[in-house]
Amino acid sequence: MVIAGKLFRLKDPLPLDEIALRLKNLKRETSINDKISLITEVSNLTLNNNRLEGLLLRDVPISFRSRGELVTTVRTLEIPFVFTRQGEETLLLVVEKKNTANWVANLLSELLFLNIGGIVEVRIPPEKLREYHEINAEDSKVVFFEDVDIPNVNKLSLYGSTLSTTSLYNEYLSHGKIWYIVVRSKKHDIVVGLTRDGVVTVFSRIDIPDFIDFVLTEVAEMALS
Repeated sequence: MVIAGKLFRLKDPLPLDEIALRLKNLKRETSINDKISLITEVSNLTLNNNRLEGLLLRDVPISFRSRGELVTTVRTLEIPFVFTRQGEETLLLVVEKKNTANWVANLLSELLFLNIGGIVEVRIPPEKLREYHEINAEDSKVVFFEDVDIPNVNKLSLYGSTLSTTSLYNEYLSHGKIWYIVVRSKKHDIVVGLTRDGVVTVFSRIDIPDFIDFVLTEVAEMALS
């Protein structure tokens, strides 16, 4: 099963116990008609080993036709998130695809700081992503380059194994910066896709706790450089 997540940071770092206090028992309810209310709430907060873990429960409406009538019901999404302190930074990992993770980060920013912008994307330096790619280059899959200086070319890409040993790889490096890679992590033996703005996708079989451990160690280290 593919698991995706996105790493963020707090612009103004907060202690984990303070975050837990601000998020505890938070619940929002919005009525969409006389019969259905959508609830968004923070649940299962646990502070342990320098991590504050929790679930964001989000109701989403689902409409379908039944016997000629439009019927609306509610599905509840359970979105895991983790705050952690690393050095002087407070990081947030949301275990969901990019768009939903961005929505969660903005919602948590509103809850913690009363407006959006208090939680922002991390930025992995291009040289760090290049270093990570070349350390794990034996089973490299994909490399995308951005900020390309060739006129009318926005992005460049390479596919295949042992990309870092090719002359084309070095040529592309002279024209742009690495934005996205897919490699096999030697340390964790998983195939992972990484972007410089903190989007992480693991294509190998992995459970959520191990995914969280991977991101908060191997990926967070690059984002804090």
